[in-house]
Amino acid sequence: MILHNGYFLKCYLCVLLPPQKNRENRFKINNMKNPWHDIIPGDDVPNVVNACIEISKGSKGKFELHKESGLIMLDRVLFSSVHYPANYGFIPQTYCEDNDPLDILVITSIEVPPLCLLNAKVVGVMRMIDNGEADDKIIAVAANDMSVNHVNDISELPPHNLKEIKRFFEDYKKLENKEVKVDDFLGKEKAFEIINDSIELYKKTFLNN
Repeated sequence: MILHNGYFLKCYLCVLLPPQKNRENRFKINNMKNPWHDIIPGDDVPNVVNACIEISKGSKGKFELHKESGLIMLDRVLFSSVHYPANYGFIPQTYCEDNDPLDILVITSIEVPPLCLLNAKVVGVMRMIDNGEADDKIIAVAANDMSVNHVNDISELPPHNLKEIKRFFEDYKKLENKEVKVDDFLGKEKAFEIINDSIELYKKTFLNN
């Protein structure tokens, strides 16, 4: 439990955002392990990757990694009446052109709590444009969930699952007057390429200075 503005809140190492100009300084925490930088992408990349969950399946909150502290913060409650169709997070030690780690959707039979780390078996990718910028989403199934880990490629997922994911991302920012376009779902070979590229960009950006 934490105290915020006189109220006790139950969180998974979660922080609520202060005003934009004060965010980084207010939550500057020294000597804390950061799941983005201090966890490897996985032992069998790109087939199976580590996924750090930010948002549980079914959530209406847009939680995201606070990059400096490694905590999870509430960015906003979604404006639209929609809920995340799968557990949503990122792959550690990856970096993309939108200045964020590579996003991943992990399909499971359960809701996975924020900051939980799990092995995610990569099956494909959703190519997406968010406000004019590429914002790819890796699609995976939980490697340790017997109800889904038999899936080897995105083509083996129930078609309705992909329709739900596509519709969610097309709708979730509409009431914010922001445009999101889902281009296509592609198989795991393209997903592997995107993962490897994001790892290389991370190394060039953070490790080769």
